[in-house]
Amino acid sequence: MTLQQQLTQDAITLLKQLIATQSFSREEQQTGDILEEFFRERTIPFRRKINNIWARNKHFNPALPTVLLNSHHDTVKPNPSWTLNPFEPLVKDGKLFGLGSNDAGGCLVSLLATFCYFYHRSDLSFNVLFVASAEEEISGVNGLELLLKENDLPEISFAIVGEPTEMHLAIAEKGLMVVDCTAHGKAGHAAREEGDNAIYKALRDITWIQQYEFPKVSPVLGKMKMSVTIINAGKQHNVVPDTCSFTIDCRVTEQYSLEETLDTIRQNIESDAQARSIRLKPSSIPLEHPIVQAGIQLGRTTYGSPTTSDQAVLDCQSLKLGPGHSGRSHTADEFIYLSEIEEGIDLYIKMLGEVIIAR
Repeated sequence: MTLQQQLTQDAITLLKQLIATQSFSREEQQTGDILEEFFRERTIPFRRKINNIWARNKHFNPALPTVLLNSHHDTVKPNPSWTLNPFEPLVKDGKLFGLGSNDAGGCLVSLLATFCYFYHRSDLSFNVLFVASAEEEISGVNGLELLLKENDLPEISFAIVGEPTEMHLAIAEKGLMVVDCTAHGKAGHAAREEGDNAIYKALRDITWIQQYEFPKVSPVLGKMKMSVTIINAGKQHNVVPDTCSFTIDCRVTEQYSLEETLDTIRQNIESDAQARSIRLKPSSIPLEHPIVQAGIQLGRTTYGSPTTSDQAVLDCQSLKLGPGHSGRSHTADEFIYLSEIEEGIDLYIKMLGEVIIAR
């Protein structure tokens, strides 16, 4: 058995262990323990902060640039439509079923296998840093973002973030900003011409949000997108409401900062508007970057992703790439093909080999 075959077998075994262990966001202690044991068995030094685990290659050299390999080990909660036990890893017809198998367990174990492949090599022109992060599914502050504040974490030159992309190259990703808005009116009796209906004020603002198009369009990610996803007003049928609250989901391209986007909203609506955070920025990597070109040479295609990941908290150039299909994420009876994991490890190793092995 070759090293790569052994790493693939170990990755699948590890993924089965992770599936069998509950790891909802903020509850990843046990899967963190499993990952710790994986490193101990291979005598690979590692560090842990809360439920984040990280390690670096054996011949780490501070004078070299560093590539980050990152994916997350937390999961969403299973939806009620599951017909299988979400915590029982089941292999059938070449598929491995289980919660988190596709998002993002397959990516996590494939990147970990890739890290192990390069771990002992002394001929690298890059350091390799592996991070299994927590709280990705809730964009939590105690995940990858927390680790980036560590003093001994090396500066990252570029990153591969493992999310299911069918091993195609997501070279850009939209940022996310959630904006809570409140329209203010005046209460009155609904039977008389009294009050100032806050719902009607909110509707005018919502109409603007629905119809407005930001002038600058991203060549990769396309148009910006704003969607009103929550609305709440009124306490009883005969009282004109004095407030109406609503929430905007803003998907932001690299053409605008989150601050610029918020300013545009505030300038065009009457309602008060407050962003929950301005942390989750758009991210990208140039088409001409060597890791992207390596993927293209291997037949992979490039695209822009509308969904967010841990890329949003990185300040370096980053590529979203991983085995599995995004359409299976968060679905009932989630699965990943075993062949996708095998292919993922193979492509990760080939792509990185073109970039990080000294010539």
